[in-house]
Amino acid sequence: MPRKKKPVIEYRHYSLPIHFPILLLSGDRWRISDIKSEHLHFHNHLEIGICYSDSGIMEIKGEAVPFKAGDVTFLPRYLPHTTYSSPGEASLWSYLFFSPEDLFQHSFKSAYSSFEPNLWRVQGKNCILNKAQYPKVYSLATSVVEELKQQNPYYQESAYGLLLSLYIELLRIHSTNETLAEQDTEHSLKGDFIISPALEYITTNYMTPMTIDFLADLCHLSTTHFRRKFHEIMGTAPLEFLSSTRIEEACKQLKSTEDSILSISEQVGFHSISSFNRSFSRLMGVSPKEWRKAAQSEAHSAKASILEFTGWV
Repeated sequence: MPRKKKPVIEYRHYSLPIHFPILLLSGDRWRISDIKSEHLHFHNHLEIGICYSDSGIMEIKGEAVPFKAGDVTFLPRYLPHTTYSSPGEASLWSYLFFSPEDLFQHSFKSAYSSFEPNLWRVQGKNCILNKAQYPKVYSLATSVVEELKQQNPYYQESAYGLLLSLYIELLRIHSTNETLAEQDTEHSLKGDFIISPALEYITTNYMTPMTIDFLADLCHLSTTHFRRKFHEIMGTAPLEFLSSTRIEEACKQLKSTEDSILSISEQVGFHSISSFNRSFSRLMGVSPKEWRKAAQSEAHSAKASILEFTGWV
């Protein structure tokens, strides 16, 4: 019997607006077909989705979870998934992307050291919340989308407050589900998301030197097993993923500061400007200087809107 092919996992990079870091993807373009993708994908930001019509399946952590109109999805960054509609249908969605650490760091008390759930404790079934069971979640999510669409006076302040309330509600729900699932934690750690400690460490310590041996130790794996497992799940090597995380942070600095490219390369963990330039060009398609010029021009353009700040690799 031939071995089952392992899914390809794609990394999709979304760049957020500088001064109001919430990205909305909405409109008829965001209809999901009934054709199942051969690829899973994950994002560099937390994703909240709202399903407005039809039904289908979302695959999360090996679970096939059904969705329908009125559902709100809550997917932490780096969580591989894919979505497809029921046969003959094309479900309509809106998506919100943001980084809780960046957006809410001044709103949470210092006691909150982690803003997102641990990936290895997230159960796929708990990532989809139905309107009938969680009406407050649906109301808040749709209200954020409407504020961002209409852009009435003070829409940013309103959207921020609504999104903060929504995120707190989602954390409360997840906290309850996490408590109920604690007995399964050890089993989950033996599955695909055994590499989660490495992902979280890279996310918060990308600017510091680290080795594959160190990351493997965090996951209680041998270096060889860690390399294989990481590539199997993420579709890339550990140090390549570290490099892409550093480049993502460099993009933020290039857009929002006047720091030199050399300084930024050092701040995000590169010890050679040539290495930084090479990695940046490979990932983003242009040099850091060219990318900064285009990004800053777009950010200050009167025509620039929150819907235009998007990209992927």
